[in-house]
Amino acid sequence: MYKYLLAFLLLPLMLFNSGCTSSTQEQEYGVSSINAEIPIPKNAKEIEVTTTSSNSNIKIGVKYELDNIGGEQGLYRPDHYFNKLEDAGWVELEDKRLGHVQFFEKEGTIIAIEIHEDTFSIYEMNKDAEF
Repeated sequence: MYKYLLAFLLLPLMLFNSGCTSSTQEQEYGVSSINAEIPIPKNAKEIEVTTTSSNSNIKIGVKYELDNIGGEQGLYRPDHYFNKLEDAGWVELEDKRLGHVQFFEKEGTIIAIEIHEDTFSIYEMNKDAEF
């Protein structure tokens, strides 16, 4: 009797956990509006494009809204997304990391990705950028 009760109580929990795991791993991707080489989760909503910046190192930028990216206060690295960038040929420049900002390079192009709670921004850096 107890093992049936235990199975009945644990089954919904097991189904819930397996559903949460697979949805993260099966994320669909499109491309960024500023650079077709940058994958973007399809459910990310573009909310702002920056074509001019007070930072002379930035060529162009775009900000996206995406639920649960970065976790609370943007403190958590979105490894599933960064793995997708690496699969697309982007190499993280770990020595350039600055808090919420990570840098990646592909074929001479450098991008900065700034992660916050429920938003992230991508900046394509100028060729002569200093950082």
